Amino acid sequence: MIEEQEILTFMRKKAYKPLTFTELVEAFAIEEEEIEAFRSLIDRMEQEGRIVQTRSKRFGVPERFNLVRGILQGHPKGFGFVVQDRPNAPDIYVHPNDMNGAMDGDTVLVRLQGKQVRDLRPEGEIVRILKRGRTVVVGTFTSPSSHFGFVIPDDKRLPTDIFIPPEARNGAKQGDKVVVELHHIPDSRFTAEGVVTEVLGHKDDPGVDILSIIRKYQLPEDFPEEVLAEAEQIPTEIDPEEIEGRRDLRDRTMVTIDGEDAKDLDDAVSVERLPNGNIRLGVHIADVSYYVKEGSALDREAYARGNSVYLVDRVIPMLPPRLSNGICSLNPQVDRLTLTCDMEIDSDGNVVSHEIYPSVIRTDERMTYTAVKRILEDEDPELIERYAPLVDDFRLMADLARTLRKKRLKRGAIDFNFTEAKIKVDENGKPIEIVKRPRTIAEQLIEEFMLCANETVAEHFAWADIPFLYRIHENPDTEKLQAFYEFITHFGYSVKGRADKVKPRALQELLEKISGKPEETLISTVLLRSMKQARYAAECTGHFGLAATFYCHFTSPIRRYPDLVIHRIIREVLANGTLSPERMNQLKGKLPDIAQQCSVRERIAVEAERETDDLKKAEFMLDKIGQEFDGIISGVTSFGIFVELDNTVEGLVHISYMTDDYYHYDENAYCLIGERTGNIFRIGDRVRVRVAGVNIDEHKVDFELVPDWEDGGLFERSRKRKKRRKETGSESGMPKGVKKKKAKKVEKKAKKKRKKA
Repeated sequence: MIEEQEILTFMRKKAYKPLTFTELVEAFAIEEEEIEAFRSLIDRMEQEGRIVQTRSKRFGVPERFNLVRGILQGHPKGFGFVVQDRPNAPDIYVHPNDMNGAMDGDTVLVRLQGKQVRDLRPEGEIVRILKRGRTVVVGTFTSPSSHFGFVIPDDKRLPTDIFIPPEARNGAKQGDKVVVELHHIPDSRFTAEGVVTEVLGHKDDPGVDILSIIRKYQLPEDFPEEVLAEAEQIPTEIDPEEIEGRRDLRDRTMVTIDGEDAKDLDDAVSVERLPNGNIRLGVHIADVSYYVKEGSALDREAYARGNSVYLVDRVIPMLPPRLSNGICSLNPQVDRLTLTCDMEIDSDGNVVSHEIYPSVIRTDERMTYTAVKRILEDEDPELIERYAPLVDDFRLMADLARTLRKKRLKRGAIDFNFTEAKIKVDENGKPIEIVKRPRTIAEQLIEEFMLCANETVAEHFAWADIPFLYRIHENPDTEKLQAFYEFITHFGYSVKGRADKVKPRALQELLEKISGKPEETLISTVLLRSMKQARYAAECTGHFGLAATFYCHFTSPIRRYPDLVIHRIIREVLANGTLSPERMNQLKGKLPDIAQQCSVRERIAVEAERETDDLKKAEFMLDKIGQEFDGIISGVTSFGIFVELDNTVEGLVHISYMTDDYYHYDENAYCLIGERTGNIFRIGDRVRVRVAGVNIDEHKVDFELVPDWEDGGLFERSRKRKKRRKETGSESGMPKGVKKKKAKKVEKKAKKKRKKA
């Protein structure tokens, strides 16, 4: 049977002209008995916008008709951007008048407008909504009348309130958080209308805030009955017969190392010095695919979820706890089924040989990052005595991790030194403490071992030419990287190579140069924003950020569906030696869709996790209004500066609060510059701020700058200006070249005005 990709490739040929269905049947030599299946495929592709049907009933790809397929990202002000399906393609701006009823998250077809100018963002009009991104909205119910009500969406990308008729209130009261099912989508003639399907509780009730976010992202809290029933059929202990055909590693010393509150332990590690001086690193991963069969209810639910989601106060698991915390979790002193990747590593960190096989293990200890750190870095005598049989292994692990890290950085892997935060909450969900997550040798050794295993497995199956699922990270966008190159020249830095042929090693060398410098935060942040997001793919195109030719996700099948999928492929290849041609074709057809689904679910999880963090950080600052804190400028915009406190809480100092001068935004230098004083505010500058306000509904914190004279620094601003003048060689304290560029920009605008006049 003809595959979708074959049709698209055929229609994208330069010689192709739009054909009717009958002509397509002839072109592909479709047999009589396959015509209906072919028709169904063409109809589905047309409905999904993969191909377009003209008024004369002829088919072609959208780009040949000046159309683009993509997902709409709405904006609170009514306009939006369509993110194209094609890699490296620019986003398309859509004016509010050209939205034509489309909302944030919708899959749409856009007609490009006018002649597209190379350096300007393309613009377009939405001509067709292919798939609604959401039919359910979460918001706050308000009732101006007993006869009707409105729901104000929590997501500000939906810029319209939803009308609720009296019969559709479902008991909702003023101030309740509710879930609304949309019945009428807003367009130029009608407002949005919906039905309240669930009342979550009053917006100020404990737990309702997180529950609202769960509903907003449609995260599945409960497992369907058939999934739980299937999980109940899985035994809680291993039968001796299940061990047959597996390599018995129960005598090998090995441990798990995780956070204190982790319950789903899916990786164990072991190390051993070999007679030739090399080290054998064993990475043993829970064999989840043995229990979760392809096509089962458990598998279908795991595919739909894509991954586990880790919110501030709870985990929404990919698999039922009976598996994730039970038979699949590598708990200490119990037998567990695993897939093992043994790697022999030399003194330079090279994997000189490896072996991948099914195994049975029994871990010796359930270690935590804190305990291992106290053994290796603090040399805690009590813990060293308690874990005496394992201490030498931990020291060997630390040495190996340093070797692997040195090799990885030498080849050019980019290592950002950003700090993550952990928010601690009480039994009511109220935040009580925000602490920085340490990145000690304990975290680093597990990180290095997992990276090594992921690369080894990916390379093995890439060379075996087996359909597989890879983790890829594409090269940065040339225009964004070129802008970054120009930006760092203000600080006297440069990057080797052209922006369109950059090597990750060149960027890592830059990060090493700026390490510990005042501008480190600024340059690292701008570089990160210049890079693309990693994603899953069925093709192995390499991982730019890791400077790795081969990379996949193999080490977390309990909480990531891609890992589960490749475990299934690995077990099948190990059992049969290879895959049948039929199975190869089946996987080639399925894996691109699985990669897309997993990438989408990953982004949803990241957004939900980030929103719950922002919510709890704002709530943490609620009783600190009026208090002063030291912070670092983490972002600069035309409307103000973002400041991050030492506890990672970020807030905005709006430009209207900066009353000592008129400030102008210089987009090339990422800074605000005072018109009269010459004061400069850049990313990475330390400032002192006062908490001016907190908006819990929008998860935002507002700051105001503390004047120098209030904290005893009457001449501090002047001193900083003098320091900057010395650093930059500029009388105004602006980075080199900025003043001239600004003057040219002003002159250019003046010329335009004179021409118009």
